[in-house]
Amino acid sequence: MRILTVIGARPQIIKAAAISRAINTHFKDQITEIIVHTGQHYDENMSAIFFTEMGIPTANYNLSVGSGNHGVQTAKMIEGIESILLKERPDALLVYGDTNSTLAGALAATKIHIPVVHIEAGLRSYNKAMPEEINRITCDHCSTLLFSPTNQGIENLIKEGFSLSIHPKAHIDRPLVFKTGDIMYDNSLYFSSIANENNRLLKQLNLTPNSFILCTIHRDSNTDHPDPLNQIIRGILEIQRISNQTIVLPLHPRTRKKMTELLEADVVEELQKNPRIQVIDPAGFLDMISLESNCNLVITDSGGVQKEAFFFQKPCIILRDQTEWVEIVENGNALLVGSNEDKLIEAFHQLAHKNDFTYPPLFGNGHAAEDICRLMIEHL
Repeated sequence: MRILTVIGARPQIIKAAAISRAINTHFKDQITEIIVHTGQHYDENMSAIFFTEMGIPTANYNLSVGSGNHGVQTAKMIEGIESILLKERPDALLVYGDTNSTLAGALAATKIHIPVVHIEAGLRSYNKAMPEEINRITCDHCSTLLFSPTNQGIENLIKEGFSLSIHPKAHIDRPLVFKTGDIMYDNSLYFSSIANENNRLLKQLNLTPNSFILCTIHRDSNTDHPDPLNQIIRGILEIQRISNQTIVLPLHPRTRKKMTELLEADVVEELQKNPRIQVIDPAGFLDMISLESNCNLVITDSGGVQKEAFFFQKPCIILRDQTEWVEIVENGNALLVGSNEDKLIEAFHQLAHKNDFTYPPLFGNGHAAEDICRLMIEHL
């Protein structure tokens, strides 16, 4: 079986590691993987380094699309992916998550009758103002095999008319839906011991385990407008004062640029004067795993980091009004605050005084990638 995998953004490169590892370990004689990197993230620290770190085979094709408006970027991807599909004629196209690369891959394949396999199917924030929500919904309805990480994802697909009936051969008009658990849980289990053996970044930043806060900010809605960005940073400064803990802030280059442009002068001054807020370059995956597993609180607008906080049993403040990972909010491990400074500080107090956290196995048993490979062979 020949599978063409489309990746383009940092989280997808990381997710692809689990599938590539499962193929190489258990299915080498049954599955050949062809990797297409769209180049949606083109910064060296946000892309190439992850291939090396995660042990992912070098991409067979790189479209080098780069950033741009949604329409321009997606159109270039569709054109490039379609050309590769016509050349390679794979048995299926595999996509992850909810980026423009995901959407482009699904549209290109389904129009020329190549089955689409969607990993992380069924996730919904129920906010169509988010481009990711449009990408998720469209991709699911173009897919032949849908692999959902959670029970909530399955319920969302049922609401949209998908059936859980099982038949031997999957088809776009008779798609098959499976709950497989989360491949990022596979990765977290596999890489956490490696990351913590080294602890390079913790030593470099002079961090003591379980005595610092990790914060990431990257979403357009939080970084591209003065009010939300200033409110978030003010909230972080106040949390540092209240907690007297170091806050580590790995910044995407784009976020760093927006902070330079949009932060108010007094906020910039406070940030620069506070040595306990450590603004660093984007962390590699192993360094992020080390930071996540050793901090005592996560503040983030990243879907992936929210979930990894749960994997490592850390409370999480979510800088969004909705999340696709509703389970961690319902379970009391995470709080939604949007970009509101007062809600951010209130959430910190609430989580700091909570002592009855539980972490049930919401995301599977750590073997999702193997199950996905087996099901692709069985039903395609």
